Amino acid sequence: MLLVLGVVWTAPNTVLGLLAGAVGLAFGAHARLRPRDCALVFQCWPWGPGGALTLGNVILHTGTSLDSGCLTYAHRAGHGDEPGIVLADHERAHVYQYMVLGPLFLPLYLLCGGVSVRNRFERAADRYARSGRGWWPWSRGDGSGRR
Repeated sequence: MLLVLGVVWTAPNTVLGLLAGAVGLAFGAHARLRPRDCALVFQCWPWGPGGALTLGNVILHTGTSLDSGCLTYAHRAGHGDEPGIVLADHERAHVYQYMVLGPLFLPLYLLCGGVSVRNRFERAADRYARSGRGWWPWSRGDGSGRR
């Protein structure tokens, strides 16, 4: 029941993702339903610097497999030597965040710094990808050393 409510609550974001994904289909993207991630993934999405972008229950991924490894935001920013994570796990955390925050997600995400190591949403997604817990952006112990 909560899953259905989350999907409905974030539907406006999902519609944006579906529109972007549909445009990508015309340029070679492929859609694949990933129930574990509660998302429709558009793989080989033809635009962007690489990686993935989540919009509601849609993930736009420039690669061929969301199960690929990647570095955490902190590692890329030189804030320490962290082990790699799986991109699917990181993006699943964003799906969960969207399902709780719905239309509030994007404004809050941008207020927290956008695509940046400083963004608590990204730190939480990395934490979840490393440990399988802590996807909520305001969880204690976000790994930033700040409270």
